[in-house]
Amino acid sequence: MGAINVLILRAAGINCEEETAFAWARAGAVAETIHVNRLIESPAMLERFHIVTVPGGFSYGDDIASGKILAVRLSLHLGDALRAFVQRGGLLLGICNGFQVLVKAGLLPGPGLERRVTITHNDSGRYEDRWVWLEATSDHCAILRRGQRWMVPVAHGEGKVVTDGEETRSRLVEGGHIALRYCDAQGRPGPFPINPNGSEMDIAGLTDATGRILGLMPHPERAIEATHTPDWTRQRPADGPGMALFRNAIEFVENHVTAGG
Repeated sequence: MGAINVLILRAAGINCEEETAFAWARAGAVAETIHVNRLIESPAMLERFHIVTVPGGFSYGDDIASGKILAVRLSLHLGDALRAFVQRGGLLLGICNGFQVLVKAGLLPGPGLERRVTITHNDSGRYEDRWVWLEATSDHCAILRRGQRWMVPVAHGEGKVVTDGEETRSRLVEGGHIALRYCDAQGRPGPFPINPNGSEMDIAGLTDATGRILGLMPHPERAIEATHTPDWTRQRPADGPGMALFRNAIEFVENHVTAGG
């Protein structure tokens, strides 16, 4: 197929768009950063893209709650367009603040679970900036493989995934919505700092019923070069661990997506 086109959403306060664009370019995609106002003016431009990414940062200063204002804008003006984009096979990725946005916009975990899951303040009561281990715990997400494990950084003050009760937690498990969990290097769950924010069921990332929307709190775009990792002099890998997610997404598009650019 031709070029794989990625739209990276920009808004006031987002500050990880350049790193995200670099990661996509390194994976072989053509990335274009577009302000949310332009996308609201012309939602049809989504037809040119295979992947949409909502990057990390502090959209609109995280006023009210992290990601809430951008989430409301997406819900009011772009909700139908984004759902149609996913239904035709497109991928929608939210990283850190982008994950908060997708959850609060109702796009994750998806229909029937809106407002039953949210993301709130870390149990530590402070901003956590540290390296953590993640493991893909479901094959349901299109761009993850069960058992894949990476060490990547987190950087957030509101990263704790919470639900409204046991029924919702059961539905998340049964529906394959829990895409990523915090763990140690051997894949075992544990308390802080293994789980850096206190997320229920150690949730680090969620996917929707289609498996084509993924949100995660850690920052894979900050671990794409071998020299980004703290142990690179011992391991000397070809790439940083975060590149796996971007390469998985490119592979999925090449094999499954025909619409768009």
